[in-house]
Amino acid sequence: MENIQNLPIDIQTSKLLDWLLDRRHCNIKWQSTVKTIREKINAAIQDMPENEEIKQLLSGSYIHYFHCLRIVEILKGTEASSKNIFGRYSSQRMKDWQEIVSLYEADNVYLAEVASLLIRNVSYEGPALRKQIAKAQQLQQELSRREVECQSSAAELRERYHAACKQYGITGENVQRELQALVKDLPAVLEEVGRDAAKLEEQIQLYAAFTNFVCDWSEPVLPMLMFSQKTGNVTFYEWRTGKVPSLVERPVVDEAPPDAATEDTIDWGDFGHKPSDLGVTAGITVEEGIDWGISLEPTSEDSGAGGIDWGDSEPAPVEIEIVDTGTDCPEGVARGEDALSILENSQSRSQFIDELMELEAFLTQRVTEMGEEGDVVAMSQFQLAPSVIQNQTREHIQHLLSQVQDLLGRLTSLRMQHLFMIQASPRYVERVSEMLRQKLKQAEILVLKAATMAERRQEALQEQSRLEPRVDLLAGRTRELQKLIEADISKRYHNRPVNLMGVNI
Repeated sequence: MENIQNLPIDIQTSKLLDWLLDRRHCNIKWQSTVKTIREKINAAIQDMPENEEIKQLLSGSYIHYFHCLRIVEILKGTEASSKNIFGRYSSQRMKDWQEIVSLYEADNVYLAEVASLLIRNVSYEGPALRKQIAKAQQLQQELSRREVECQSSAAELRERYHAACKQYGITGENVQRELQALVKDLPAVLEEVGRDAAKLEEQIQLYAAFTNFVCDWSEPVLPMLMFSQKTGNVTFYEWRTGKVPSLVERPVVDEAPPDAATEDTIDWGDFGHKPSDLGVTAGITVEEGIDWGISLEPTSEDSGAGGIDWGDSEPAPVEIEIVDTGTDCPEGVARGEDALSILENSQSRSQFIDELMELEAFLTQRVTEMGEEGDVVAMSQFQLAPSVIQNQTREHIQHLLSQVQDLLGRLTSLRMQHLFMIQASPRYVERVSEMLRQKLKQAEILVLKAATMAERRQEALQEQSRLEPRVDLLAGRTRELQKLIEADISKRYHNRPVNLMGVNI
């Protein structure tokens, strides 16, 4: 018997209510009684004395049986003046709460209610709050990751913007103005390339001697390079005609027109005045109106036919004057495309680059051939070659090749290609400027998006901070309920220890 007295009673929390009903500690219809009790509690809390502890009991918590016991204890102190000689209270407040306690104790309704409340806290309220906290933490991690991605993408776009600006040779502070300023320096750059082209005499002579020896090629090779080597970066007119122009009229590059004309720039004219008032005749002589070539008076020729020309008469001969659309350019004057230098004109520049690439290919092949082991046939063949070919060494050919490649690289670099396109089309400046502006705009959008992510992450953190105290408060109340239920059940079983299993918030 003594051993049984010390044997603990272990009850699974989720089965607590069923355990109480199975052992007849509570009535199966306890919920209907609780509904009546809740109505009486709602009516009783409308008239309560000013007491700080009562306010704490009534605020923010579900009022159960043990709260009602504490309220009755407090009312015994506040309503002591209404106690009569028989030990009863005449105060309506005390009567109401004593009645509520009595209803709770009938059929142990209070035990079923607090057991149901404990199960709800453990099975539903606690997991729901934990789930909300986990969701807020996961949202913070996701928003933090996306914030870092937006910041890194924005930084990458800025780097690409600065790299593109560096590629164009500008700082990026005012893209359109800087690109237009680059074109002004283009002639000076091309003049320097033309001066360096004059140093290619040895390469050209070597190539000409080699082609003449190997192929019996008698025609001139690399005509554009030979001409530039002798004359420099002269006008296209001089290359085309062989004469130095007496006057050079360079084409004027107009600024890019505006995208759309505004209403203020459109002259709608004044249709209510005479042409003399407008001061413009537009090539038409008008006297008191417009002569449309139609006469309302019948003439002698069309009187017989009712004024209708049926097309029977002989048609008048039509005279067509052919106008020469070519430019009327005097002799010795370089105008338009002819006024551009050889390296500015796209046609001659393409030929110049092609010949440079041809010369580069030749020198590269010679470096490769001279690097191979000696070939008896080749050695015997070049014994009859001119001295300009026999006296070359592989190192010297490599040096000549590096000069050609340097010149070719300066002309075909990406920056020079952009400069040529800017020179050919002012609209290209607008397209490049818009493309670069788009990179900055996308970077700004990503920065704003990162700021939005940071704001949402802060909101999720605040939500987590708001939920965590609620979890702690719920855990404290649940532990308090657990102790009260365990003590109550223990009394019913001769103070045997009672353990409610699975109480975890």
